[in-house]
Amino acid sequence: MALVMASDPTSEPAIRIENLTKRYAPPPGATGAEAEGKLALGGVSFDVPEGSIFGLLGPNGAGKSTLINILAGLVNKTSGTAEIWGFDIDQQRRNASRAIGIVPQEIVFDPFFTPFEVLENQGGFYGVPKALRRSEELLEAVRLADKRDAYARTLSGGMKRRLLVAKAMVHSPPILVLDEPTAGVDVELRRQLWELVSELNRDGVTVVLTTHYLEEAEELCDRIAIINHGALIANKPTQELIEMARDKVVRIELEADMAELPKEEAFHRCELLSPRTLEVTYDRDAMSAGQVLAMVQAHGHTIVDVTTREADLEDVFVQLTGTGA
Repeated sequence: MALVMASDPTSEPAIRIENLTKRYAPPPGATGAEAEGKLALGGVSFDVPEGSIFGLLGPNGAGKSTLINILAGLVNKTSGTAEIWGFDIDQQRRNASRAIGIVPQEIVFDPFFTPFEVLENQGGFYGVPKALRRSEELLEAVRLADKRDAYARTLSGGMKRRLLVAKAMVHSPPILVLDEPTAGVDVELRRQLWELVSELNRDGVTVVLTTHYLEEAEELCDRIAIINHGALIANKPTQELIEMARDKVVRIELEADMAELPKEEAFHRCELLSPRTLEVTYDRDAMSAGQVLAMVQAHGHTIVDVTTREADLEDVFVQLTGTGA
């Protein structure tokens, strides 16, 4: 596809963030703790490796959007530094902006423009000369060539999302940030967007992805940072994060109905899914599945079937943040 025409790659990270802090001004008349204003980011530091797909996760209100908006130039940081492709966002704002493309959650383009016009106008906004614009190539890449001259308002939700990706790429940035790109998109269109993101990454684009779909992050991302209450609480390769989950789940099918749950301190959680289906969560480092089954049998139950589930990213997310996705 060869969509990226960026500068020569370097050994430096694609994005470098050091002690980034953002405190919003307090509302008029605020007193007490409110008078200090809301702390959205409290000294966050991490690097995004060049050429990676980097996941940025966290519950609602964790500070993800604030961080993305600082990189995009939409929000002013309180302190700390951020570099995009080696350019400081304060001292070299113009170069930093040209090195990054932002795909927002919201659908933001004139509904009466055609996809071709949307890309041409965005290219003009970035000062890309007409002879160097790649609107046709981008439409082909996001599989919208056949919608070139249709009004943007007539596109489906998935097509609009893909058009936003193309719009973010008009100036050939080496870094693409996607903020919840598959929110409200059905499973099939999500898969299509995943394929597009993977293809862009194979062509050399560094991708930063925020998402509420943990399955999405687990499948796509090489490395994941988790933010909670404005603080960085994890930043590891995806597989290492998954391996952090100590809990394992075993589902047990019983021969007869279970009247009451077995009381065992070693079980982190014990739940009866149906009269004959018991699900036990336990620390895999402290005991084995065989020991769990022996404990259930010791309570007088006959086991007819067993299935186990390994930990996944959702388990880690809940473990670290104390909340679901």
